[in-house]
Amino acid sequence: MDKQELQDIRADFPILSEKIYNKDLIYFDNGATTQKPRCVVEKIEQGYYHLNANIHRGVHYLSQKATEAHEASRSTVAEFLHATKREEIIFTRGTTEAINLVATSFGEAFCKAGDEIIVSVMEHHSNIVPWQMLCERKDLKLRVIPMNERGELDMKAYAGLLNDRTRLISIAHVSNVLGTVNPVAEIIKIAHEKNIPVLVDGAQAVPHIPVNVVELDADFYVFSGHKIYGPTGIGVLYGKENWLNQIPPYQGGGEMISTVTFEKTTYNELPFKFEAGTPDYIGSTALAEALRYVQNIGLEKIAAHEHELLTYGTERLMEIEGMRIIGTAREKSAVISFLVGNIHPYDIGMLLDKLGIAVRTGHHCAQPLIDSLGIPGTVRASFAFYNTKEEIDAFITALKRVVGMLS
Repeated sequence: MDKQELQDIRADFPILSEKIYNKDLIYFDNGATTQKPRCVVEKIEQGYYHLNANIHRGVHYLSQKATEAHEASRSTVAEFLHATKREEIIFTRGTTEAINLVATSFGEAFCKAGDEIIVSVMEHHSNIVPWQMLCERKDLKLRVIPMNERGELDMKAYAGLLNDRTRLISIAHVSNVLGTVNPVAEIIKIAHEKNIPVLVDGAQAVPHIPVNVVELDADFYVFSGHKIYGPTGIGVLYGKENWLNQIPPYQGGGEMISTVTFEKTTYNELPFKFEAGTPDYIGSTALAEALRYVQNIGLEKIAAHEHELLTYGTERLMEIEGMRIIGTAREKSAVISFLVGNIHPYDIGMLLDKLGIAVRTGHHCAQPLIDSLGIPGTVRASFAFYNTKEEIDAFITALKRVVGMLS
């Protein structure tokens, strides 16, 4: 990505020109949420000002146009993930709701006492707690794939966990703490040899690398709009048609029904069976706009630029005495979690903020992982395609100053 292209991209994101404590904003908290380009915000404004009407049920012009826009957005998402059918795309409020949907509906249909669910040690809380709740409801057992010292999953141990009581594996495509890109295609292949379905949490993957759910052969794949330059409160569950037809609805209400009497309700066809109530039809169109924006740049180009940032940032961080990078997997996304000596990560993050630099500190909603490493948390710098090497240089200068103050 050349300098002019990068400047043009950054111009699409007004917030990158903000001043924080009279300092230029350097935003390295993209793992938590990404900033939004003008076209996404303008799409939201356009929707509310020119196309706002409840969808699917109206016969008037605005309702018809809003419905068309919403369903076109579903097709955009299906194309983005290379899904076979648009009906396999369910709109949710985000990754968390999508996982809860599967945990509830799949658990209701296919799990019984004594069965097992497998997750990994590096999962986000949103891919742990829903399965724990299912285990409590139905007396299941949660089993955990360990990792090595580099932050890579122990695939031999994983294979050893599978047995005839295993009902589902739920795994992060990319770790939000370590940046590890997990071998999900291999994980799925091994599971499918035993007819075990797999859910992939793609929240940290889709903004950074191309995803093809058919090539992966994922049974379920989930992600959030706000992590891929789209709005908050909208997300996606991809599910194979066969599975979605077999599991019951997650919520009841309008739109997800075919017929309703006081004696019996029959359910709508896919995808509406899982979309009770008025959907976020404004958010869905803005999400589609964000996906188009990313596709126009090119995910291969994005991945290459972010890999440069990762490599450069890692090299520069190692200049600092006492630096310890947490997560050194051979396949890694643009996330660097670190500690410096005995300095608490919160103190580093607070002082960096005063210098205009936004990083994340703490356990990053992955407390079991942090506990397994025996550390209080980390400082996390997570990059996006609009970040630059010059920002990394400024970050390193500021970090050296902060470490000097705290040492």
